[in-house]
Amino acid sequence: MFIEVLKSKIHRVTVTEANLDYIGSITIDAELLDAANMIENERVDIYNITNGERFSTYIIKGEAGSGIIGINGAAAHKARVGDLLIIASYASMDFEEAKQWHPSVIFPKDNHLR
Repeated sequence: MFIEVLKSKIHRVTVTEANLDYIGSITIDAELLDAANMIENERVDIYNITNGERFSTYIIKGEAGSGIIGINGAAAHKARVGDLLIIASYASMDFEEAKQWHPSVIFPKDNHLR
């Protein structure tokens, strides 16, 4: 049996830009991606702490050290500049493997690593 478990989480980052006229995605600072064990084009779920919206999209790698968290395309209707987000990705794995699994979770400060 395989189950879905949390693979990676970026906890409480602030949206720095929202661009409705762009292909759908979320742009994330490359340093945050590396620290959270996420990669470009990976599917992520976005949980908007500010307004309660939840949606899924894929990652575009942003400039390292920029602190960018950009919501692009139709998702820009679900998050505005200044909103607080949780960004999570999941992995499918064997039930027994999942019992030993430890996700990568980071807690950035002002959208940067400490």
